[in-house]
Amino acid sequence: MFEELSNINVSDKVENKNGLSYLSWTYAWAKIKEKCPNATYEIKKFENNLPYVYDENTGYMVFTTMTINDLTYEMWLPVMDANNKAMLNQPYTYKVKEYVDGQATGNYIDKRVEKATMFDVNKTIMRCLVKNIAMFGLGLYIYSGEDYPEGYELTKEDAEKMVVNFGKYNGKTLKEIKETNESYLEFILGYEKASENLKNACSMLVGQHEDINLELIKLKEKAERLIIEKNVDREEIINAYKKVNPNIKELLDLSKAQLKQIIERLEKK
Repeated sequence: MFEELSNINVSDKVENKNGLSYLSWTYAWAKIKEKCPNATYEIKKFENNLPYVYDENTGYMVFTTMTINDLTYEMWLPVMDANNKAMLNQPYTYKVKEYVDGQATGNYIDKRVEKATMFDVNKTIMRCLVKNIAMFGLGLYIYSGEDYPEGYELTKEDAEKMVVNFGKYNGKTLKEIKETNESYLEFILGYEKASENLKNACSMLVGQHEDINLELIKLKEKAERLIIEKNVDREEIINAYKKVNPNIKELLDLSKAQLKQIIERLEKK
């Protein structure tokens, strides 16, 4: 049962919010009932028959259990806001670094977390159920940061639908990025934190027109690394080249010669 469920591709039913992936609970429940008609679940109830436990310091926690073929798994999930901060019974604030145009200013700003409502609790319960279902295999690969099940043969349509969950195109599909800035797909290919599935998808899409310029990718990576190591202002570098070409907005827009020039200067610092 686990092998069959874990090999089901659910990626077209996944929503991406704030860099995290969520599988639709309606789809997950329908699919699990289709494959395992005897599946049942329970939402745990506590004091006053409420479906959560609450601690004034840590917040709310919900619990579910699921049973298939006499096998039962328990799951739990905290009630969180859109920024994955624990919600309490009163609003509160916390400090984060301030960024302007992608650069840290050195200052801190306040972020507000609203108090939890029954809507938040209900939403968390259904997400908890989806996570509970994943314990039996369905959609489990999502929680390991993968975009598709192991061994799945990627198609062009799949590749175009894949969503990036980092950088300036966070939340955008590869198709949307390709139409706007195809060179960013090349950047992803050399980005160490990108998943292998995402890189394979980029390779498929970029390769439709021309061979991937690995030298350019390596130059961009090296320049990025040196900028961080030398503690140099990235915007200052880009603005210098923008005077010559106003269309330059990031390192990805620079030519090989320009990147080599930057690298040479940084290595001498």
